[in-house]
Amino acid sequence: MPNDLQTPTGSRIDAAIARSWLLVNASVPSAYAAAARSDADQIILDIEDAVDPRHKDAARESVANWLRGVGAWVRINDRTTPFWSDDVDQLCGTPGLAGVVLAKTEYPDQVDETFERLGGHTPVIPLIESAMGIENAVDIARCRGVLRLAFGSGDYRRDTATTADDLVMAYPRSRLVVASRVAGLTGPIDGPAVTDDESVLREKTATTVAFGLTGKLCLHPRHTGVINTVISPSPADAAWATGFLTDFEARGRVVRDGSDLPRLKRAEQITELANQFGVLG
Repeated sequence: MPNDLQTPTGSRIDAAIARSWLLVNASVPSAYAAAARSDADQIILDIEDAVDPRHKDAARESVANWLRGVGAWVRINDRTTPFWSDDVDQLCGTPGLAGVVLAKTEYPDQVDETFERLGGHTPVIPLIESAMGIENAVDIARCRGVLRLAFGSGDYRRDTATTADDLVMAYPRSRLVVASRVAGLTGPIDGPAVTDDESVLREKTATTVAFGLTGKLCLHPRHTGVINTVISPSPADAAWATGFLTDFEARGRVVRDGSDLPRLKRAEQITELANQFGVLG
């Protein structure tokens, strides 16, 4: 991540590794406080699809007022709409703005313009929601100011006339994971699971993890706990990692065979995340 980016403030999990990303309708200011009290790693105030065009101005003002007291991310309108310019002008320099999620990103120049209009130091998460965005994912991921990629799965399905089947969604998810790795970014943020069934949400989030995505959008505060639990290393994983590292140090960090180095890397990654997420207490 470029070192000229702001780092989001507050007690939430750092956005670079955040698991649950709670979308909040910006035209409903009464929902902001409940979101802030939730277990979400990061909050996104949504002034894009959630807000009727007639209410964009009021939503922007509500968001700006909230940001002056409590930090959050903001999903802004896509670059091709007449709302984008007003979004970035309103948000530029606003205290508490952790970063922006750029809706319907399809081309690198859309990220470049957004980053520059926001002053050249506010992190951007391109939300990729179309075939064109998936096709240009590597170039988008390499743009200056990009913190992570995110997958707008619902709009992607509309754009490509595909279903939500996990097999069908394997290609775009994998493209975003590969693009993130090529650009040196943390794993991408998956689209939301639109369900109130906790077992289904758990299963969908496990699929997110299996594909290599490391965060997930969600639409309700009660979804955040399940997402955080499933994406975090399990206590069993953390115990294995601790045991492996202890044994590795005890034998003088001697590599016994070709499997040791990959396991060492995995153990170090698990331990770091387990510490960040409080899995180790």
